[in-house]
Amino acid sequence: MKTMKYIFIILTALMMNNLNAQQDKCRYIKTQTGYLMVLRPGDDVIANIESLAKTEKIPSAGFTGIGFASDVTFGFYDFNAKKFNLKTFNKVEMGSLTGSIAWNEKGPSIHIHGVATVEKFNAYGGHILSLHVGTGSMEIYINVNNQNLERKVEQPLNANVLQLNCSK
Repeated sequence: MKTMKYIFIILTALMMNNLNAQQDKCRYIKTQTGYLMVLRPGDDVIANIESLAKTEKIPSAGFTGIGFASDVTFGFYDFNAKKFNLKTFNKVEMGSLTGSIAWNEKGPSIHIHGVATVEKFNAYGGHILSLHVGTGSMEIYINVNNQNLERKVEQPLNANVLQLNCSK
């Protein structure tokens, strides 16, 4: 009887390990309008969206999301200095994420803004330069467009701007 109990415990542990391994591998599924991405603690949100865009050859997309973040770095663009002023917040809830996927000469170009709330319910937001999933998960709904869109740096602001081809 003891042997059966140990075998049961070992098999249960192996099955749970296999289930965890499958969850670790699966970060997104295809939906009718694009993809649903569910990221886990420690995941780099921007890197995962870039990877999805490359792997699935997404021509362009818009996305929204919510979830917990271990850290988020916002940038407020200083037009005179032509650079971002940075501010990082830790252990926040992302009440809103919104962004777009386009392409530039280097690959996918992710433009993302959001609002983060802290424990005392203060909210902070802006252009997101770095974002990592905290305890729990982050859900991102990606709506794919069928047209290729590009971003190019425009002067005099030195800003990466989405380009539209309106001649069609």
